[in-house]
Amino acid sequence: MIRDAIKSAQVTAMKAGDKDRLAAVRLILAKLKDRDIELRVASSVPDDDVVVVDVLQKMAKQRRESIEMFKSGGRDELAAKELAELDVIESFLPTQMSEDETRAAIERIKAEVGASSVKDMGKVMAVLKERHGSVIDMSKASGLVKAALA
Repeated sequence: MIRDAIKSAQVTAMKAGDKDRLAAVRLILAKLKDRDIELRVASSVPDDDVVVVDVLQKMAKQRRESIEMFKSGGRDELAAKELAELDVIESFLPTQMSEDETRAAIERIKAEVGASSVKDMGKVMAVLKERHGSVIDMSKASGLVKAALA
């Protein structure tokens, strides 16, 4: 389980005295704790790895956006800090599908559901997220699906 790997990384970082990695891992664990609290009132709770991957993907997306903003604002030291956090976050994410693999998956799903126009984008995206949600950046996949259906 990914959560166990994150907890063991916390212990390893503490023992090694790696303060930057420890801070990033603690940040991840805090976000997971927040998500666990949110899910207490949920009617259905997804598998733990699904929850963890979802939280990690959101955190990675936030870091990427922050890095762009800091670089454009000339704040390279803050961008470097965010990049270091992004590296730690991505180390726990499952290996992402390449763009070619994503396109192939989209084509298979498109044929499977009989999608022919942009109106069918929701159907394709739903199946794509269900099957490959943890290994695809859904924001990038959205553009690829739109292009495939245009």
